[in-house]
Amino acid sequence: MDWLIELFRSGGASHSVAHSIIALTCVAAGGLLLGSIRFFGIGLGAAGVLFVGIILAHLGLTLDHGVLEFVREFGLILFVYAVGLQVGPGFIASLRKQGLRLNLIATGIVLTGCLITIAIFKFGDVPLPAAVGLFSGATTNTPSLAAAQQAIRDTMSIDEATLAATGYAIAYPFGVIGIILAMLALRRIFKINVEEEVNTYLRSEEQKRPKLTSTNLEVTNANLEGCELSNLPVLCEGNVVISRVMHGGQVAVASPATKLHVGDTVLAVGADAQVERLRLVIGQKSDADLMKVKSKVTVRALVVTKSEVIGQSLDELNLTGRFGVTITRITRSEIELPVNSLVRLQFSDIVLAVGEAGDLDRVSRMLGNSPKMLQHPALIPVFVGILLGVIAGSIPFKFPGVPVPVKLGLAGGPLLVAIILSRVGRVGSLVWYLPASANYMIREMGIALFLACVGIRAGGTFFQTVASGDGLKWMGCAALITFIPIFLAGLLMRLKFRENYLPICGVMSGSMTDPPALAFATGLTGSEGPAIAYASVYPMTMFLRVLTAQLMVLLLL
Repeated sequence: MDWLIELFRSGGASHSVAHSIIALTCVAAGGLLLGSIRFFGIGLGAAGVLFVGIILAHLGLTLDHGVLEFVREFGLILFVYAVGLQVGPGFIASLRKQGLRLNLIATGIVLTGCLITIAIFKFGDVPLPAAVGLFSGATTNTPSLAAAQQAIRDTMSIDEATLAATGYAIAYPFGVIGIILAMLALRRIFKINVEEEVNTYLRSEEQKRPKLTSTNLEVTNANLEGCELSNLPVLCEGNVVISRVMHGGQVAVASPATKLHVGDTVLAVGADAQVERLRLVIGQKSDADLMKVKSKVTVRALVVTKSEVIGQSLDELNLTGRFGVTITRITRSEIELPVNSLVRLQFSDIVLAVGEAGDLDRVSRMLGNSPKMLQHPALIPVFVGILLGVIAGSIPFKFPGVPVPVKLGLAGGPLLVAIILSRVGRVGSLVWYLPASANYMIREMGIALFLACVGIRAGGTFFQTVASGDGLKWMGCAALITFIPIFLAGLLMRLKFRENYLPICGVMSGSMTDPPALAFATGLTGSEGPAIAYASVYPMTMFLRVLTAQLMVLLLL
């Protein structure tokens, strides 16, 4: 049994590969188990790995410095790259319409937290590494801690970087609780009836997101006799499609060259308002149902998996002209999109195609239609993306007044590259797509490895710092960084913009990139409203927190 004891023992020759793996897996498994335990519906999540690492390191667990450095950085790269692929497709969309205002508010929350952190460093007698660590922990943002640590190691020392991890661990618990307290405080101050807020929100969303419907219309307008579909103004504007036409009892697939005749029946697909406009032009609703009329025309759902068609618009593909097939709906990330000729296909899109069986087979081969590909991640794009991210993170940028060149680093580089690549979608035969399950696996594996190393590194001084007077002071400072920005933002959204309570909770959670707070808000409201606002501000907030953590270190030196 001596060999087994030696595997678990720290120090000396026992710093073997096997010992390092055993130590890291024990910390990661124990931490994830701790994070899964919920108190009043709130859990630590992946942050549990950090605290288990701190405890075991305090009890004497040590690892070789080189091993800790490599595993920590590799875990960080995996985590931020997976996050970038996840948020990238919605990054630009999140800035549009209402998302722009929500993102401006979230940006204000980030900058307010930075100002409080700077004040704590300048006037609170808190070391800069600890202050930046408090900033990361108080906002429950691990990538910002990683970015700050890298900047600290480049300009100061490894020991100072460990101090940032200690500050993060001290601040993290209230970082979760403080957001929830701010939500409850706003609810009490404004005497908010959550059920009424949910109903108001749902009514508003229904008005903004009209559902796609299928309607049979009879041509009664004599002016349309012999008119081609391509000449109908409503169809040219997009957002409504005619998929089938019945003439003389025969149903055929509609094409731009299809001519209308009085007495024909057409099947229109689109938003209610657009279909109604088309009805005013064509004639009246028909009692016939072309979906039930026996014909060679059928409907098939096809999955876009072939790299050659990714990024091409429906107009460029010209499926109707080439195959006699019409696309009536596109479902992307479980959201139905109105169809028009400018819509560009993305990997994993589900398109509803109308045509004859043989033609649909040809379109199916063209689009790929291989659901199995959605479950098998392509690893070459992953490694190429990480390579490009590390290179991008190593590029130095010089700014006036900054003592050393600024780099995106191993946190910002892969994050930015992943966002860009996921927006591009495809380069040659490389498709920048990861199935949701694979993305989640890489992301959670990366953050667990990173936090395990950070916890082991910080464990030697953590309890000593907490037990001293500085520990209590740091906790108070962290509470200010957490509570003040989101509470002020909540007041602004309610008083100035008359914002619904659900988006307020979502912005609070998203601006802190805090899933436990989002889970609390979702449970409190029983609605997905907070999650929608959370997703709108999450990409921009994540990028800003990684960037500002580094800039504070470099500018305040």
